[in-house]
Amino acid sequence: MENKTDFQYPHTFVLLGASGDLAKKKIYPTIWYLYRDNTLPRNTKFVGYARTKQTIAEVREKSKKYMKVRPGEEDKFEQFWEANTYHAGAYDKRVDYELLNQSISKSEKGPVANRIFYLAVPPTVFEEVTVNIRNACVSIKGYTRVIIEKPFGRDDVSSAKLSSHLSGLFKEEQIYRIDHYLGKEMVQNLMTLRFANQIFNPTWNRENIASILISFKEPFGTEGRGGYFDDFGIIRDVMQNHLLQILSLVAMEKPVTLNPNDIRDEKVKVLRHINPIELKDVLVGQYVGNPEGQGDEKLGYLDDPTVPKGSVTPTYALAALWINNARWQGVPFILRCGKALNERKAEVRVQFKEAPGDIFNGHAKRNELVIRVQPGEALYLKLMSKSPGMKFDLVETELDLTYSMRYRETDVPDAYERLILDVFTGTQMHFVRNDELKEAWRIFTPFLKNLEENHVIPEQYVYGSRGPIQADKKLADYNFKYSGSYKWQKPEVA
Repeated sequence: MENKTDFQYPHTFVLLGASGDLAKKKIYPTIWYLYRDNTLPRNTKFVGYARTKQTIAEVREKSKKYMKVRPGEEDKFEQFWEANTYHAGAYDKRVDYELLNQSISKSEKGPVANRIFYLAVPPTVFEEVTVNIRNACVSIKGYTRVIIEKPFGRDDVSSAKLSSHLSGLFKEEQIYRIDHYLGKEMVQNLMTLRFANQIFNPTWNRENIASILISFKEPFGTEGRGGYFDDFGIIRDVMQNHLLQILSLVAMEKPVTLNPNDIRDEKVKVLRHINPIELKDVLVGQYVGNPEGQGDEKLGYLDDPTVPKGSVTPTYALAALWINNARWQGVPFILRCGKALNERKAEVRVQFKEAPGDIFNGHAKRNELVIRVQPGEALYLKLMSKSPGMKFDLVETELDLTYSMRYRETDVPDAYERLILDVFTGTQMHFVRNDELKEAWRIFTPFLKNLEENHVIPEQYVYGSRGPIQADKKLADYNFKYSGSYKWQKPEVA
């Protein structure tokens, strides 16, 4: 773990793939926010590296609209760019990395100097890049840490090959596999919610919970990136990583301490209790154009010219997982994700069983604890109440903790801000460990192979809808009751 005195020494943050979309839209804005808020070591330099020949002024121009510079921050913003340099070089030529190393070394004065490498590069060049970092760019005066973006392989075999490659170059404590969902405020709040509140702890089990639904919805399609998306599909893109990570936090046992390895040990344990997903527990869909829609909504997935003709890659998936342990035996954990749906939303819905001994003639609905990850962080408990007035009628309402209302003065940091700062401080709690990754692929690989080998045709759904019409029946099969009678409204900020 980093200590405060280490923060006095030079640090270099190297962004490989600095000419790409992720760099300009997310990484440059993130390191700017961290720099602006004085959370980074004060002697930090930023180095962009990519094949594209460009200047740091051109990098600055390309990321300009994503940087969110507030009034009065202009001088600080200039200082930030003065701490930035850019180097063009090949990903597969050691000599280019040696030149990069020489350039970094010039600003590394003193007895200690640390380096962080962020790999925002295509999977095709990943092995060459990591070998060249190891051979030519490792810090000889401090630590070297490597941040890796997903995809971490396509299945169990390719993931194991990648892990083996990395373990031959770096120690596990040097490797930071980033899943930005683990940096989101409400995902991080899951542990506090579960283990610091006695009101939830005794009910968090098979005796009280009927089913748990973890959802990720996007209101847009592939937007011209269908060629890239088609290689992976929605299951590899969202479900196998983001949603399974959330599931492990929802379902794990209480860790011994808040030490990162104690937490990750419990996440791995719960994943080991999950059998590989079976095809019968999966529904896949693919969106078609909406003739009454506007713009892109008129286009279906197969209308994207970058998508191979007749592709059966899912853009929607719903899968039920079963955790075979004493706490969760028989409780379905339903993972659901899709593109081109009716709204943008990521949330966890813990649906409790009906209250026994009904005296309300079936009018009482199930309680639900909803953890809204995005947009608009919130936590609310859906419950039944008597309607105000003379009548004795039941109404659905909620106990509501909406962050924008309760914490008006607080600026919730972006997930990338939190995670990149964690790398500087050496905190691995919110990163994916090698054994977690291995278990995730064990659960998902068999049915992914099944889908592809059997050429399973996805169900069609219209752009802007709630998804395939078969989904509600599938949810009902797994004891999730969707009544549609109640919709939470995000409160207006006064």
